[in-house]
Amino acid sequence: MFRKTFLPPVANLLAFEAVARRNSVSRAADELHLTQSAVSRQIHQLETQLGVTMFHRVRQRVVLSDAGRAYASEVRILLHQLSEATRRTMACTRRDQLNLAVLPTLGTRWLIPRLGDFMARKPEVTINFTSRTLPFEFSQEPFDAAIHFGAPYWAGAVCEYLMHEEVIAVCSPRYQRLHGIRQIADLADIVLLHQTSRPAQWASWFDQHGASAARAMQGPQFEQASMLAQAAASSLGAALLPRFLVERELDSGELIQLFPQALSSADAYYFVYPHTQAESPLVREFGAWILEQCRASP
Repeated sequence: MFRKTFLPPVANLLAFEAVARRNSVSRAADELHLTQSAVSRQIHQLETQLGVTMFHRVRQRVVLSDAGRAYASEVRILLHQLSEATRRTMACTRRDQLNLAVLPTLGTRWLIPRLGDFMARKPEVTINFTSRTLPFEFSQEPFDAAIHFGAPYWAGAVCEYLMHEEVIAVCSPRYQRLHGIRQIADLADIVLLHQTSRPAQWASWFDQHGASAARAMQGPQFEQASMLAQAAASSLGAALLPRFLVERELDSGELIQLFPQALSSADAYYFVYPHTQAESPLVREFGAWILEQCRASP
């Protein structure tokens, strides 16, 4: 529970933040469309309430005090959070808007190229995308649904199965020729590229195919699958990637599949939404559409 005694008027905080950022009362006044005297009065009110001097007056300039500098950094964050919370609240009142949390590479390489089909069916709908790589609490985030990779569990939410993935070993044709990669044993002498969120994937791949995994944990790491794909296409090493995420590179010849063996996993992709959205027509329609796209994918 907050205490109202410690809550200055927002107008005073806006004036303080503007003066702190611009080091000038006059420039802050111009930005806020106020008179200089009004801004000065708001700063004085804030200093009086806090009992702390926020600025030192040096000739024609104002300079933040140590206390003012520390306070300004926190006020700026809080004003931004308040602005974002207000924007999200205004946006969520629209019934024709879907806020979706999506895995970044899946969104960029697979979902967005197919989205035109959904927009043609529902031209009145606006879909907002935000990248998320880990589960979160829907009650504390502005999302209606998410796409999740892993086990079919998400606290307080429904997980609807979409598809599994076929993970294959790839590299550039140049890298394959340069290192003479012909069989799995040849991987012992090359650079293995890793995705940060799946550090043991090469070890699992070697284990499934009965090969030595002595160096399976060694090699550069990349946060996103798109980075990993680009690193492999740039001849930095070999990578394990879902086939459907590198279809473009395989078709163009930037990447080649080294071996027919793929990595099987119990993890899969799921369309996830909180129980509170279970009866939302838009969530249900989008979930049905994305499942349709998954079934149509090779």
